[in-house]
Amino acid sequence: MDAAAEFPTAALTELRRQGLLGLLAPRHHGGLGGTLDDMLEVTVALGRVDLSVAMIFAMHSQQVAAIVAHAAQPFGDDLLAQLGDEGLYLASVTTEAGKGGHLLSAESQLGDDGDSVVLDRFAPIVTGGAHADGFLVSVRSPRAQSEHEVSLVYAHRDQLDIVVSGAWNPLGMRASHSVALQLTGRIPAGQVIGAHGGFRRIAVTCFAPLAHLGWAAAWLGAAAGAMSRVVSLLRAPAERGRLNLESELLLARLSRARQRLETVHALTRHTAAAVSGAMDGGADLSRPRYQLLINSLKITASEECYRVIEDLIDVVGLKHGYLKDSPTGLERSLRDLRSAALNFSNDRLHLADGRLALLDPEVGFV
Repeated sequence: MDAAAEFPTAALTELRRQGLLGLLAPRHHGGLGGTLDDMLEVTVALGRVDLSVAMIFAMHSQQVAAIVAHAAQPFGDDLLAQLGDEGLYLASVTTEAGKGGHLLSAESQLGDDGDSVVLDRFAPIVTGGAHADGFLVSVRSPRAQSEHEVSLVYAHRDQLDIVVSGAWNPLGMRASHSVALQLTGRIPAGQVIGAHGGFRRIAVTCFAPLAHLGWAAAWLGAAAGAMSRVVSLLRAPAERGRLNLESELLLARLSRARQRLETVHALTRHTAAAVSGAMDGGADLSRPRYQLLINSLKITASEECYRVIEDLIDVVGLKHGYLKDSPTGLERSLRDLRSAALNFSNDRLHLADGRLALLDPEVGFV
């Protein structure tokens, strides 16, 4: 899939067969009734083998969580039943050409046609969009006076005209097949998730926390899988004569890589516990301390997991660190994880965190 930049249809079929696309859907809707911790555990496991598959799963799960928490009835129950019983695969449509990845604004505007809303939306990047069964689309509300009056709309594939624009030929994350899409269609008004103009609340309490947690878990899995393959290679009898396992430089590099993994793992678990506790206790996730923690997780995971791969390449050298046919897969991991800092830019998050830091003079923690 990486070589051809093709979507991993066989992996998606297996996720559907095992019920994992309905992991976060309640059991009474046919889902597995899983928790946030369950989602992170599955994402790490997938990331150990293929980062694109892990990201596809994590982003789909983010969409399911938004439906569980915010979809109105009876539409929400009907959609969750489809997710649980049929394993619908959902794609996220939040990017726009004019705003990039800025989550809380929208340029395209919904039309209002009484019982329906009219969607005409172009998105330059939609992970797995050409293969999705349904879409959660952020779009400016009907009669909105500001770009920040944003609604979230669910649209099934059968309700849309979908045009794939351009090709997908990136450096890494090639199997995510994050193509550009033009989506047009007339959608029942009852398929708006939450209230019109209420996307900010969904984004702050669900989309952003689960995105950063899911991404971090996927990156952690990719880096941990790479280190596991390297350590197995170092321990293999065929390699014992080539590398000196008593080398202080080799041991120090392995130690540094493992330290980075432990740091990301600990921060991911702490953030997950804080977010779960806030959701269960009704705490306000928009508070600066929560937002700083969630953003710090994304920044730290994206940087440290990439550095793990750099450390490991230095450990094994040119043959196993740089060549495509090495069983370590480090070359692919390096390409894939280079996208992590760009996936909702770390520079943008640092600017946001600088402003948030000014709002918390006590420098408290959650």
